[in-house]
Amino acid sequence: MKHLIFIAIVAILSSCSANTNKQQTEAAQEKWSVKMADAVMQRNDSLGYYNGRTRMGWSYDVALLGMAINKLGDKDPKYSDYMEAYIDQMVEKDGTIPRYSMEKYNIDLINPAKNLIILYKKTGEEKYKKALGQFITQMENHPKTKSGGYWHKKRYPSQIWLDGVYMGMPFLSMYAREFDAPKWYDVATHEIELVYEKTRDPKTGLLYHAWDESKEQKWADPETGLSPHFWSRAMGWYVMAIVDVLDDLPEDHPDRADLIEILKNTIDALLQVRDEESGVWYQVLDQGNREGNYLEGSGTAMYIYAMAKGANKGYLDNKYFDIASEAFDDMVETFIIEDEDGLPSMVNICGSCGLGGNPYRDGSYEYYTTETIVKNDCKGVGPFILAAVELDK
Repeated sequence: MKHLIFIAIVAILSSCSANTNKQQTEAAQEKWSVKMADAVMQRNDSLGYYNGRTRMGWSYDVALLGMAINKLGDKDPKYSDYMEAYIDQMVEKDGTIPRYSMEKYNIDLINPAKNLIILYKKTGEEKYKKALGQFITQMENHPKTKSGGYWHKKRYPSQIWLDGVYMGMPFLSMYAREFDAPKWYDVATHEIELVYEKTRDPKTGLLYHAWDESKEQKWADPETGLSPHFWSRAMGWYVMAIVDVLDDLPEDHPDRADLIEILKNTIDALLQVRDEESGVWYQVLDQGNREGNYLEGSGTAMYIYAMAKGANKGYLDNKYFDIASEAFDDMVETFIIEDEDGLPSMVNICGSCGLGGNPYRDGSYEYYTTETIVKNDCKGVGPFILAAVELDK
C-alpha cells in the first residue's frame, strides 16, 4: 500500500514539475515581437508620449513604431487599439490634423499617413479617408529636383535623402493599390531607381546618405553632389522602402524586376560590411572599429527586416532568411538588455542624423559618430518588432 502511495506521489510531483517546466519553456520562447511590444505598452500609456516625449506630434518615427505593434493585432486586438488610439488623438472628425503642416513640404510627414489607410480598411470610418487627401495633395505639389526626385524638405532645396524614400514611397504604393490610383506606382518606383542611380558608390555598392543636385551645400562633394559617408540607418530606410513598395506593386509592373535586383544588390553590399565578430553593423558602415564608430541598432534591425521579408515574399533567395535569422540572434545579444524594470530594452540606437540646417550638420565622420545615442528609440524598436514578426522569432 505504502509502495502504491509513494508511486502516486512521485507521479503527481513529476506531473507538476513537467507543467512548471512547460510553462517556463513557453515563457522563455515568447516571441520577441510580443515581448518588445508589451514592454513599449507597459512603459507608455500613450504612444504619442513615447519614451518621455512631452508633446504629441504627427511624427514619422512614432508612426513607424505604432505600425509595427499593429502587426500583432491578429494575436490580440490591444496591439491594434494602441496604434489606433495614437492616430485618433490627432485626427479630427472632418479629417483635419492640426499638427500636420502641408506648407512645410516635409516628406517625413507622409509616413504616418500609412496608418490612416490601415485604419480606413479596418473601420471604414470616413475621417481617415478624408485625412488622406491632404497627403496626396502634398505629394502632387511637393518640390522636386530637375531629375524628378522629391526634395527631402522645402527648406532643403535640391536635396534627396535616402530617408525620404521610405517616408514617401511605401505610402504612395499602398495608396495606389487601395484607391485604384496606378500613377503613384510609377512615381514610387521612379524615386527608388533615381536614388539608387544618384547615390550608389560603384566600388562598394553602398549608398551615400544624400545627394545635392545643386552641389551648393558644404557637405556635398563639389563634383558629385554626394554626402561623404554611408550612414547605417539611411540605408536601412532605403531597403525597407523597397520591400514595402513591392508589397503593393502589381506583378506585371515594368519596374518590378528592377526593384528586386536593386534590393538584392544593396543587401549584398551591406553583407560585405557586416561586422564579423558581432554579426551586426556599424553606425558608419565602411569604417569598422575606427575610433568613435559604434555598433548601431536601428540600421541592423532594418536590414534584418528587409532580408527576412524579402525572402518570405520571394524577392530574395531563402539563404537570406537564414542570414537574417542568424543576424537577429546577434542583434539580440548585442543590443537587447533586461532593464531595471525587468523589461527588455534596446540600446545603441542613433537618435537622429541629418545634413545642413542650423546649427549646420556637415556630414563628417565625427558628426555621425557623436550624435546622441538613445535607448529604446522608436527607429530601432519599431524595425526590431517588424524583423521579429517576419522571422517569427
